[in-house]
Amino acid sequence: MPDYQKLLYSVEQAVARITLNRPDKRNALDDQIINEMKHALDRAARDESVRVVVVTGAGTDFSSGADLAALRKISEASVTENVANARNFAEMFVAMRRHPRPIIAAVRGRALAGGCGVATACDIILAAESAQFGYPEVNIGFIPAMVMAILRRNISEKRAFELITRGEVITSRAAFEIGLINRVFSDDEFDAKVEAYANQLASKSASAMSLAKNLLYHMDAMSFEAALEAGAQLNAITRMTEDCKRGVERFLKK
Repeated sequence: MPDYQKLLYSVEQAVARITLNRPDKRNALDDQIINEMKHALDRAARDESVRVVVVTGAGTDFSSGADLAALRKISEASVTENVANARNFAEMFVAMRRHPRPIIAAVRGRALAGGCGVATACDIILAAESAQFGYPEVNIGFIPAMVMAILRRNISEKRAFELITRGEVITSRAAFEIGLINRVFSDDEFDAKVEAYANQLASKSASAMSLAKNLLYHMDAMSFEAALEAGAQLNAITRMTEDCKRGVERFLKK
């Protein structure tokens, strides 16, 4: 079993929970926590008992983004070193996009900069009423470059432009209104609501969820006709799965 230093990993009732565990640093990101996150994602993908993954943060915040040591390292590193560092972060986004299970971000407190990027890279974002989201990188002359590939697919181009160029921190309600997040729950009920949501999603067909996620994201670069053809091919494959056959049988018996 891996010895994680900066995150917690557990599985209960088909839900794998990955918790960023640096509460004293507001769950700030560095190379180690990114590498541990990639390992935990792979671990959940290989575990056939896991049907849903929940990513959250310990303490009061989801994640404040890169820590001071990471920022100092970036400012002093060579171009080659910075490219390698950035690619490591990008590989985590790819792993989340290609993961066979739905990934839920459960956000309390602040999700800022790279921390907001981690949340945005999840398939679903559930937020507490008091949660805050933002990409303030522009305020230090930086940009959320890699997450733009995801952000522009989640919200309108104009909303994305405003978020990344103004660097404002917005409320969970504002994030919901622009389509950045899926649900907002009251702070008092948040944990119970997230658990119920994850368990309900975990009750669905694992094969159907995996196939649907794969197809949805692969349609990004397809023409309309190619997307329809891919849908037709996967439609036929889905019909042949045991989950679909059992589901149809149950439906016909009603």
